[in-house]
This record gives sequence, structure tokens and C-alpha cells, in this order.
Amino acid sequence: MWGTGQAQRQAIISSKHATRSETLSLASQYDSVTHDAFLRATATEIVESIAAGEWTASQVLEAYMARAAVAQAKTNCITEVLFEDAKKQVKELDEEFARTGKLRGSLHGVPMSFKDQYETVGYDATIGFTHWANKPATGDAFLVTQCRKAGAVIIVKTNVPQTMFAFECANALWGRTTNPWGDKFTCGGSSGGEAALLAMDGSALGVGSDIGGSLRIPTSYCGVYAFKPSSDRVSGDGTKSCNPGFEAIRVSYGPMGRSVKDCELFCRIVFGEQDSAHKIAPIPFRPIELANKLKFGYYFSDGMLQSSPANVRAVQETINVLRSQGHECIEFSPTLSKEAMNTFVGLITADGYQRMLSTVESDPKEDSLFISTLGPKLPGFVRSLIAWAAKTFYGDQAFHDLFLLARSKSVAEFVEFADRRNKLIISWYREVWDKYGFDGIIAPVQSLPTVPHGGCAMLSPIAICTILYNIIDSPVGIIPITRVDPKQDILPVDFVPGASGTSAVLEKQMYTDPTPVYDPVAMAGIPVGVQVVGRKWEDEKVLAMMKVVDDALGPTRGFGPGSWTVQ
Repeated sequence: MWGTGQAQRQAIISSKHATRSETLSLASQYDSVTHDAFLRATATEIVESIAAGEWTASQVLEAYMARAAVAQAKTNCITEVLFEDAKKQVKELDEEFARTGKLRGSLHGVPMSFKDQYETVGYDATIGFTHWANKPATGDAFLVTQCRKAGAVIIVKTNVPQTMFAFECANALWGRTTNPWGDKFTCGGSSGGEAALLAMDGSALGVGSDIGGSLRIPTSYCGVYAFKPSSDRVSGDGTKSCNPGFEAIRVSYGPMGRSVKDCELFCRIVFGEQDSAHKIAPIPFRPIELANKLKFGYYFSDGMLQSSPANVRAVQETINVLRSQGHECIEFSPTLSKEAMNTFVGLITADGYQRMLSTVESDPKEDSLFISTLGPKLPGFVRSLIAWAAKTFYGDQAFHDLFLLARSKSVAEFVEFADRRNKLIISWYREVWDKYGFDGIIAPVQSLPTVPHGGCAMLSPIAICTILYNIIDSPVGIIPITRVDPKQDILPVDFVPGASGTSAVLEKQMYTDPTPVYDPVAMAGIPVGVQVVGRKWEDEKVLAMMKVVDDALGPTRGFGPGSWTVQ
């Protein structure tokens, strides 16, 4: 492929940034008195207020445009800006409602944002590649169409990591997105710009995707809500990808929002809706009534890495409130997590990342891809030497096994790993769901609350907590639980990397290096969430269990609309 020269690349970047700035200037200045009533409403409440004649779609849009501009200035979370089209759309919505007294649909007047990969007619879907710029989509992605039909107003698209295969959020075209709660830290990825925008009330409802934690990790880092459906419940038709056709691990497409109810609202609209390929299970949203007493399994660490005190506390606080509500909670060990991570790496590296990395072309490669893409580039003897050193000098069997698997494979080997995936799913159901009879599982989202910029370069394996449920293909919700507290979340003085059979190589970087990644003082105030996990196809049950958890924790913990204030 022909690359983009440095001068041409810089011209593209300057042009795209200038267009974004010019369109953002259409927003009015944010004013708390004028705008906060709209910004503190959930998507569900916005629709209710418009239906009652209390608000117009135009008023709501003006507030969210103003706040989106604030969010962009703070975190660099936005890529494409659709303000001009949005203004035309709300005018039509308001005229239609004045004439008929009826809402267009369940999202009437709701300002929405989409991860950059979703095609939106008339706008680029660059996913951060300079050479994909200035090639506007000729149609809408399926989910964009469905949301527009329901009356949603698309206002912006949001930033992603280069290749969307990292949980930091930076690329050559749009640059780096920061965490709204601490600008030295990442917002997460790959749906990172979406999470940052929602945390700052720059959108009322968003849409992302997930193949290894891309909905869930940034949601936890930024303190919002998300739902990863079973992979065949929601269509991804019309989304850009760096590795189209790879289906050994299925992508899930789902909502990100500021409340459980808004995540459910999205699912009620899109579940069972068929795209042109008819790949989605024809199962519309099925309301469910939960038992008064539920049985939850839980664990604090994934078995490969010891979770930080902050992440352990998030799980413990969740279990404490569930028990106080009369629910049964049983601790168990996720013994198949390492096998899930090994299987993921075995499958995802099968072509040596050739197709994925070919999309980068001449754009500078982001550091966040370093360790995850290193293995396949090395000669076999070098890869084996690094793995041997980790095992011999650190006693790190987990890192040894994982690193050896990061290589190109034959078709026969690829099929063997697909078979391992299928057998692992059967084993998980037998050893966890069937053995214990859990309704749901409460699990950490990651072993760290977030990472500083550049942290993903060497620590991409910490995504194991979320990757497990991509391999199993479970529906998973994210609930924000607490925030890092320097007084409560100090690492024990006797902590030894790898002492519990975990990865000493990774835990040393995380916890005991001279400048460890985990720093509860620097991370003070960073949100920490948990995963609420269910069996495949029990998506509605997971959404209902998310509400149980959220209600049990109560509204005073400082999440949801209005939780972030302009600094």
C-alpha cells in the first residue's frame, strides 16, 4: 500500500483539526444556570421531559453541544462533529412534536455519540488513520440508523486507539485522549473517547464495541456505565475494522451511558433488529422478573495478576451491599482465566498481526501496541529466550506461556486454538455456572484502576479480566463503584510480585518498581468499577442484575449525570 508522506500527513491532521474546531465553535458557551438541568438528566428523563412538553429537543441539544465543547477542550475526546446536521434534526423533531403531539421514538431528542468506527453518512470513519481521512461514509451504520429512527440526535463521534487494539486512546490523526478525572492517566480504550465524553456529560448516550474489554475498561476508568451484550444480539454492520473477517473472537456492540436504565433503553430498541446480513439472533428484548434473592459468585483477582487494593475494595464493597440486601454471595477462583488469556493470544496473533498492522501504513506506530505486537516480530529463538528468562529468573510461568504463544501460526494450529476456545467455554459452564448455580458473577474490570499514559505499552496483558468474558462470550455490565482513596488503597508493605503464582514480571512493573504504575496518591479520585456477568443469551437478566447492584449501592457515591463539574 502507498503510505502518506510526513508533509501530507501533517496537512491532513491540520485540516481535520481545523474543521473540528470550526464546527465546535457553533456551540454556545457552557452556562451552568442555563444548561445544567438538561445535563443532569439521563437519556430516559430527557425523553420524558420532552414528551411532557417541558423541554424541546433544541434546548437539550444546545446544552449538550456546549458541554461537548468543554469535554473536548479538557480531554481531546471528539473526532467528527455533527452539530450542523444535529441542529437541522432537532428543528424537525420539535416541529413534528408541535404538530402531532407524538414522539418519533424512544430516543426522541436524545443527544448521542458514537465511537469513531461507526459510519455516519457524510463524515469520515478514520479510526485515527490519517490515510483514511477525507473519505466520508456514503451511508449510516446499522445502529446509527436504528437510533435515528428512534429520534436520537447524533452530535459527535469519539476517539479510539490506533488499530483499536489497546486500552489507551491515542492515534496519529487525533492525538491522545485523557481521563476526565486525572489528565496524567488514560481514559482507557478502545471506546475511550466515548467514556471520557459521557463522564463529562458531553453526550446523553453513547455506543461502543468490545473484543477484549473495549466497552468495559474505559467505562471503569471514567466512571460511567456500559453493557457488553452476547455477541449475536446487536449488529455491527457499517463499522470500520482493522481486521475484518476475523471471527475467532466475536466483537460485541453495545451502549455506554450514565445510568443502567439508559443502557437498557438502547437494548430495548436494537435487540433482535436484523441487518442486511441477517446475522443477529431474532430475539427482541425480553423483560425479566428477578427472584427476590439472587446467588452471586465473586472473585478479587483473575489468577494471572493480583488486583490492586482499590480494585479489590470495589468488589468487596459490592459484595457487602448485596449481602446486606439478602443476596447470597460465594467466593470462587476463576481457574480458567489463564487458559482464556492463552487462547485469546493464540488466536489473535495467528497471522502475526499482519493484516491489523498493515492498516497503519506510514502513520507512526503508537507505543501502546509495543508488547502486544512484539512477539510475532521476533525470531523464534529470541522469543524463546525472553520466555525462558522470565521463567528462570522470575519464576514467571504465566508470562513464559503467554509470550511463547505470541507468534504466527499455521492454519492447523489456528484450528487447534479455536478448538481450545470451544472446549474452554464448555469447561467454564461446567465448572462455574453449572457447579455453583450462580445467577451472576461480580468481578474486577482490571487489576488496576487505570494506567498512566504509556502504561499500556508493557502492560496490555492486564486486560485478562475482560478478555475472559470475550472468550466465553458472556453478556457483561459495568457499574461504577468507588474511587481510588490514598488512605484505604495502599499496597501492603509485604507484597511480593508473583508470590501467589501470578506474573512476577508484570506485577513488578505494576507495584514494586521504583516508579510503579499503581500509585494511589496520584490516582486519587479515579473511578473503579466492577463487572456484572451472566450466561450467554441472558442479556436482559444481566441488565436487571446491574440495576440490583446499582440500587443496592445507592445514589450518593457520586456517579451519573452531573458528577463531573467544570474545573
